[in-house]
Amino acid sequence: MKLVILGGGESGIGAAILGLKQGWEVFLSDRAPLKEKYKQELASLPICWEEGQHSEQEILSADCIIKSPGIPQKAPIIEKARKKGIEIISEIEFASRYTQAKIIAVTGSNGKTTTTSLLYHLLEQAGLSIGVGGNIGNSFARMVAQEPKEYYVLEISSFQLDDISSFRPHIALLLNITPDHLDRYNYQFQNYIDAKFRITEFQSQADFLIYDADDPVLQEELAKRKDIKAQCIPFSLEKSNEQGAYCLDDKLFHITINQNKFEMSIRELTIKGKHNLKNVMGASVAAKLLNIRNENIRKSLMTFQGVPHRLEFVKEVGEVRYINDSKATNVNSVYYALDSMPDGLIWIVGGQDKGNDYNPLIPYVSQKVKAIVCLGLDNQKIIQTFQSIVPTIIETHSMEDAVQVSRGLSEEGDTVLLSPACASFDLFQSYEDRGNQFKHYVNML
Repeated sequence: MKLVILGGGESGIGAAILGLKQGWEVFLSDRAPLKEKYKQELASLPICWEEGQHSEQEILSADCIIKSPGIPQKAPIIEKARKKGIEIISEIEFASRYTQAKIIAVTGSNGKTTTTSLLYHLLEQAGLSIGVGGNIGNSFARMVAQEPKEYYVLEISSFQLDDISSFRPHIALLLNITPDHLDRYNYQFQNYIDAKFRITEFQSQADFLIYDADDPVLQEELAKRKDIKAQCIPFSLEKSNEQGAYCLDDKLFHITINQNKFEMSIRELTIKGKHNLKNVMGASVAAKLLNIRNENIRKSLMTFQGVPHRLEFVKEVGEVRYINDSKATNVNSVYYALDSMPDGLIWIVGGQDKGNDYNPLIPYVSQKVKAIVCLGLDNQKIIQTFQSIVPTIIETHSMEDAVQVSRGLSEEGDTVLLSPACASFDLFQSYEDRGNQFKHYVNML
């Protein structure tokens, strides 16, 4: 049986290793050059591979194709494979077929990485045999092949969910849905919503779907989706619930699972802001469903250090705070960032626009932002939205310039916030590269 893997990033290499272990004849193909570390890994294995091209004859002789999440459904090679009736799946689908472990899968437009990392911290501190990966760190397939565990916490993107056919998490967390990646979904928000809801498609009545009951899109979709079999458990900042989590007073949050209760003071949490409180509630509900003891949950929540590039405090220079929120690649992430910030903001924003509507940010921007520093090749939409609200808007085209300009605009007590609302690929290799450059130039001040 021939397995073809399209894409030689972390998920592709992991799938190749697992495929080989399971007895498949493996061929890996990437139209771009492979990273040196992956070339070295492939060289040590009996796997045929190519880079810089897709050899059609080789690919279309596959029994099964594993498609990288980055390859669009409309790619010519994918359309040809579909016409031939070749099964096309994602790496998470493939890996799930070779493990009996319980899967906790986290998706949503925002908060995925923080919630996934927090859940791993909660379960690992409680002594479970657990791995973490998916869209962060190691690929699911690599973990199944090389370090089998009893539980896996996976961060899952909509692109990974597009190509599943039986993937069934025991616990799914659907944190929120706001417009994102619309360029990949024909600019139809409903297509993106449908992709996110695939996380629960193959769940049974023995499984759980944890969701944000305050999210208007989730409310509307859950009301009309009558085919969800999983037990739905909410968390909310607006209304109490008999099962799930809620916080109504900014002091305590409460969780009830069956008759088992847990509550904790918000002041004891290490990560701040309403959006992080929701991430905490979602992760804690999952921990309760897995019978983690209350004292373990409390201790873990008091020791969790947060995630790099997500509202990460970098340094204070001349009584000006510098915050790295490079992972905020959409408007909703920035909304929560601005919500958690004080007044006196110099906001560094911009990059590769994914069809953004900046209007929801106007109330916070008019209230809190004193200057905008644009960091991108095309900043017109940002300028048009905010030029009548913010008196100072300056365009820059490198991180060094953006940091220097921000420093010149700031006064004692101000905060410089990198929260771009856009993808990073116009000027940077990734959001990590963008965030690391920000930290580098701030640390040189």
